[in-house]
Amino acid sequence: MTFFVQPGVIHLKFRNSSTYLCIFLTLQFICTQSAEPMYVRIAIFIFFVLRFLPVAGQHNFTLSDTLRGSITPERAWWNVMHYDIAVEPDFETKSIQGHNILSFVATASGDVMQIDLQEPMVIDSVLYGSELLNLSRLKNVYLIQLNSIVSPGDSGKLHIHFSGIPREARTPPWDGGWIWTRDNRGNPWMSVACQGLGASVWVPCKDHQSDKPDRGASLTIIVPDTLSAVGNGNLVSKTPLDRARAAWKWAVTSPINSYNIIPYIGKYAHWQEKYLGANGELDLNFWVLEDNLETAKKHFAQVHTMLDCFEEWLGPYPFYADGYKLVEAPHLGMEHQSAIAYGNKYRNGYMGRDLSQSGWGMGWDFIIIHESGHEWFGNSITSSDIADMWIHEGFTAYSETIYIQCQHGVEAGNAYVTGTRKLVQNDAPVIGPYGVNQEGSGDMYYKASNMIHTIRHVVDNDSLFKEMMRGLNKTFYHQTVTTGQVEAWLTKIAQKDLSKIFDQYLRTTQIPVLEYRREEKGYAYRWANSVPDFNMPLRLSDGQWLLPTTTWQKVNIDLGTNDVQIDKNFYSTTREVM
Repeated sequence: MTFFVQPGVIHLKFRNSSTYLCIFLTLQFICTQSAEPMYVRIAIFIFFVLRFLPVAGQHNFTLSDTLRGSITPERAWWNVMHYDIAVEPDFETKSIQGHNILSFVATASGDVMQIDLQEPMVIDSVLYGSELLNLSRLKNVYLIQLNSIVSPGDSGKLHIHFSGIPREARTPPWDGGWIWTRDNRGNPWMSVACQGLGASVWVPCKDHQSDKPDRGASLTIIVPDTLSAVGNGNLVSKTPLDRARAAWKWAVTSPINSYNIIPYIGKYAHWQEKYLGANGELDLNFWVLEDNLETAKKHFAQVHTMLDCFEEWLGPYPFYADGYKLVEAPHLGMEHQSAIAYGNKYRNGYMGRDLSQSGWGMGWDFIIIHESGHEWFGNSITSSDIADMWIHEGFTAYSETIYIQCQHGVEAGNAYVTGTRKLVQNDAPVIGPYGVNQEGSGDMYYKASNMIHTIRHVVDNDSLFKEMMRGLNKTFYHQTVTTGQVEAWLTKIAQKDLSKIFDQYLRTTQIPVLEYRREEKGYAYRWANSVPDFNMPLRLSDGQWLLPTTTWQKVNIDLGTNDVQIDKNFYSTTREVM
């Protein structure tokens, strides 16, 4: 059985029909055929349920998972340099058509390219120069056969024409796809949400996080001239077309994740502001439904306080050339680079709730702060494999704590982050399996952010911790990274061995326990429920530091009738043993 979490809801999902059959037959047997007492029958039933249901975190991966999640030979020899995408949606038929001019450079010799496009979308044709290329399909993958081998260092362009009815998102952004809806006035309102699912749900591309187009991307959106079309980056042109249509062309110059390239189409109002930041003047653009214009102008003032705080703690905003933009979207929100999707209905908190239950989560709009934090972690710094998504979500979740600290002080931030621990499920490790496009546990948000908070207090030097946060964004600016790289860099700057902390919180479901026992003179202590040789330093609530290991150590302090209490900022628990 698999557990996955949407806000406020826990779902149980059986993997296949054979699971249902096994449970049904077992239940039928113990209820009608067994002569054992009822408590024995129940025990048998529980045994069989546990026997036949896969445990949380287990997956039956397929060839399609490998093709999507790994660097196949048909992906390995070339690097994406730029996407030039054009798309025209038809609201009535829920279909789209368009093209993607994919510019690439060869890093090795090759003549077959893997291009991803998910069913039921189709590639109509591929041109390489003036040559029409042969292509074959394997589910969500096209193999494009070039007419000659491309040598290392050579560059080229594929002109890929596509069309079809893309997968429709039913509960975006958690269930991804194209979104077809109407605003309160009945006007068409369209967009896409596809993180995890992938941009190939609607556009042919190299759908892997490790390869962002080095020179950015452009997106031309063709819509009725009664609507506005908004994309990432800067507006290059708005060109009237025949039959009362217009083509809006947007462009980013920075590398960008393919799942971040998003069209927004609706009856929008627009205004612009300026922010004088660390790297000069930053354009702020806001696109909202016309009815919400005055409300949005007041509510979005939080953007300025967010930028003040994050530029201090995380470093300069990473996309000055492409600007910062909030776009009202027909779903809750998503971190689309330089065009953040906003759908929190102009309320503070997360859909009007404080996720931490500490009281500190209601003074700010969760979507504005969290999704903006992704500009640093997720958009500028991107995990090479989706299994390492904690790099996006853990640091961004911790940016919520940083924002509260900027507004209300350190203790408020501490209360917020420790309050989010009740959201941790410990159902599976934070890091997922590599090479199959599979995220780890949803604990990548608040278990990872509490790990970061714990590291902050292990370091016990906020100036150094700020250097670690800002340095990450400077060192890995606009790059893709692995967990190993992040671990090594933070360990280097902290000048402490943090490897066991990462192993404990990212690679197991265990929360470490400080075991202690009273002795005639003082008490003994050790780490339990931990990885081998776990050695995280620990501060007690009275300010005393311990250096526990997984073997017993002794301290000559009489506890009397008191218990050992850990400083709440360290994500661990205690247990007295006899």
